[in-house]
Order: sequence, then C-alpha cells, then structure tokens
Amino acid sequence: MKSKHSLRLLGLGLVSLFIFGTCIDASAQGRGRGGGGGRPVGNPGMGTRGGGGVDGGLGTASERSKGRSDAGLDRARAASENAKQADKELHENPGLDKGMNMSANELRSGYQAALVKNPDLKFGQYVAANRIARNHGARNPNITTDAILQGLADGKSIGQRLQELGMSSKEAKDAEKAADREIKESKRQK
Repeated sequence: MKSKHSLRLLGLGLVSLFIFGTCIDASAQGRGRGGGGGRPVGNPGMGTRGGGGVDGGLGTASERSKGRSDAGLDRARAASENAKQADKELHENPGLDKGMNMSANELRSGYQAALVKNPDLKFGQYVAANRIARNHGARNPNITTDAILQGLADGKSIGQRLQELGMSSKEAKDAEKAADREIKESKRQK
C-alpha cells in the first residue's frame, strides 16, 4: 500500500515538473530567450517568405501592410545580392583596384554606400563610374562618380549621363571604352 502511494506521488511530481518546465520554456521563448537556434526556414507561422536572411520573418507584417513593404524587401534583397557579387568579383580579381587610388576595401565600402541609393547598381557600373570620373573629372568638373551614379539611379546609361554632363556622344563612347579596357587590364593583374 505504501509503495503504491509513493508511486502515485512520484508520478504526480514528475508531471508537475514537466508542466513547470514547459511553462518556463514558453515564457522564455516569449521574451526571445527560448531554446533552439533560431527560426527554421519555411516555418509556416512566420509568413510566406521563410525565416532569416533579408526577409527576417517579416512575411506576416508584409501581409498586414497589403504589400507595401514588399518593394523595400525586394530592394534590400537586390542590394544584398549585388554586394555578394561585388565581394566575389573583388576576390577573383585582386588587381581590380589598381590604378584607382583606392584600396579594395575602399572600393567595396564605396559600392555598398552607393547600393543604398541604387540597389540595382552593378559592381561593374560602379567601377566604370569611378574610372571615368578619375579619367575625365579634371577636364570636366561636372563628371564625378556621384554624378554618374545619380544618372544610373535615374535609369540612364553611363553614356547618356555623360552626355548630360557635357560630353559629346563620341566622347562618351570613347570614355566608356577606355574605362572598360582599363577594367579588363586590371582584372588580368593578379
């Protein structure tokens, strides 16, 4: 009889500990200190985009906002992908920064700053804008990296923007060709 009573008390104690532990775990998760290593990708409770990355589980917020933040997420995603591509290109072409009076880190950080204004900007466009500004800015003070990048952000090509800044059509084409040639030469230097 005594062992049956002890067995019931032991079972009741274990059930109580289990319930107590579950409550503590749930409480800690509510404060962001739960167990587990973050959200699993594709968690259906975290929106349609999955967890982590640029989306950061904001799928439900996007759904509540009726799509208003989707454009911002798309811009952030494009900028992130372009930045990764730039890192890859700098790694594969260590001579790319040669002749530009800046280090690879300065080139990378300048590009990342430019991505804030234009997340669709390609790294090659950024490098070309710097080369052209370096080659022609002394003779034509309107031609700066920022001025060229602003034209690209407005949807213009480099050649169109150079013409707006005072170059003739032929000068703009020649400037682009020279920049492309310099970039190709710098990629060959390892």
